[in-house]
Amino acid sequence: MIKIISGEKGTGKTKQIIQLANANAATAKGLSVFVTDTDRYMHDVVRSVRFINVNEYNIAGEEALCGFMKGVIAGNYDNEYIYLDGISRITGKDLKDLAATFYMLEKISNQSGSVITITCSCAKQDLPDFIAKYC
Repeated sequence: MIKIISGEKGTGKTKQIIQLANANAATAKGLSVFVTDTDRYMHDVVRSVRFINVNEYNIAGEEALCGFMKGVIAGNYDNEYIYLDGISRITGKDLKDLAATFYMLEKISNQSGSVITITCSCAKQDLPDFIAKYC
């Protein structure tokens, strides 16, 4: 399952996803992973949630992100929650150009049983259809 947190830049999407990650960590039966492109929020996420800064692994572009996410899943069979903060920043692409990425993330989520929550910098009504279906 994919879930979306959307809103214009500066509306608190990162704060929401961090709060969600921290709240779910208290009751999660499996592992939780928080993926972003900065260390800025490292200390805001509880210790039981694995924090990953993709810049430390030179992740750039759609294919690299999808491959990295597959590796995260392959590394631990019991990932229950994955939080992906700033998909456009990480891929370097506009949301409207990420249909293949969302297709692959949905496939990864379905195969692994993980819930993937993604922040998108865009008003809910302006989300492309292939993303809006997850709202």
